[in-house]
Amino acid sequence: MKSKRVFLIILDSFGIGAMPDAADFGDHDCNTLKRIAQSPNFKCDNLAKAGLGRIDGVDCIHEYENSENMPAAAVGRLSEKSRGKDTTVGHWEIAGIISESPFPTYPQGFPKYLIDKLSEATGRGILCNKPYSGTEVIRDYGKEHIETGKLIVYTSADSVCQIAAHEDIVPVEKLYSYCMAAREIFQGKDAVGRIIARPFTGTCGNFVRTSNRRDFSLAPTAPTVLDAIKSAGKSVIAVGKIKDIFAGRGITDFYPTHSNKEGMDTAENILTEDFEGLCFINLVDFDMLYGHRQDIDGYASAMSEFDRRLPVLVQNMKDGDILMISADHGCDPGDSHTDHTREYVPLLVFGKEIKPVNLGTRSTFSDIAASIAEYLGIDFKCAGKSFIKEIM
Repeated sequence: MKSKRVFLIILDSFGIGAMPDAADFGDHDCNTLKRIAQSPNFKCDNLAKAGLGRIDGVDCIHEYENSENMPAAAVGRLSEKSRGKDTTVGHWEIAGIISESPFPTYPQGFPKYLIDKLSEATGRGILCNKPYSGTEVIRDYGKEHIETGKLIVYTSADSVCQIAAHEDIVPVEKLYSYCMAAREIFQGKDAVGRIIARPFTGTCGNFVRTSNRRDFSLAPTAPTVLDAIKSAGKSVIAVGKIKDIFAGRGITDFYPTHSNKEGMDTAENILTEDFEGLCFINLVDFDMLYGHRQDIDGYASAMSEFDRRLPVLVQNMKDGDILMISADHGCDPGDSHTDHTREYVPLLVFGKEIKPVNLGTRSTFSDIAASIAEYLGIDFKCAGKSFIKEIM
């Protein structure tokens, strides 16, 4: 009997058009895919051949004849049911948890009692404490941070507390310990989705954030499909920041990565291994390097590189393998702000026994969790509806 494996790749922030409630989240006319498709750097022949242009609402993609023997995929469009548009909420919904209430945000900065607790726990003063761009905050506060040793603490429109420090002033492991202390402080009504370590290097005027970022997420508020798979004795392999997003819950093995390239290299290596279960991969460069930085051409180039590498994964899949490609939210690099955007996300499903059907528009990201559970024969209940019978 062939073993069953699911490879789930999340293209972090690859939205495909505004959801009907986007205005409630401060978004208007956002469409990450349509925006980057206008760039001369955009070339996604393989995704187009697979059926990206057949997804509901996608009108900027056409099939190409010069794709590399790509099979047609089952496709669909996923709606986000949770009240949020951030990484944690999106990934949790993909894994089966609907977040009925949004995580707290701090558009005026964090209240004094939180800052005081953080300063006491770290033994350092605090700089900034307001919403800020990650690249601009180190430009504006980096010099004072180096001179005083104070931590740069800032937030965004998302439910995050970000702590930036120069690696020569605060070694990376020390910064991580400060973030773990912050994770203990930000609980209850102040339980932000993520505490994020943001180390940087360089000299004044030339500060650069490093790849040593690390996320410290809340533990999931309910069991996820990852927990169910692990409890059934199967593997749950996390690649990229997946382990951090789920606070280590439901993970049997993990591979931290620092780039899309490293993530894809790792996925290709894991494809050759023997296991049964789920390999859950996050490719963060789209969001971190290009979406938030409003770099349309950079985002387009990164998506084109993913498209170029996709056939290797598809062509080397084994008989019992399924590959799902989706996203956790949008981050339109050409809209009016630098934050995430409330968008539908794509779903493409590949496999030797997969029919290239159009699954239409689905009501929740959790359809992925329900489908993975059914395919692997796992007992797991969630708000999602499995599409496995429709595509096999």
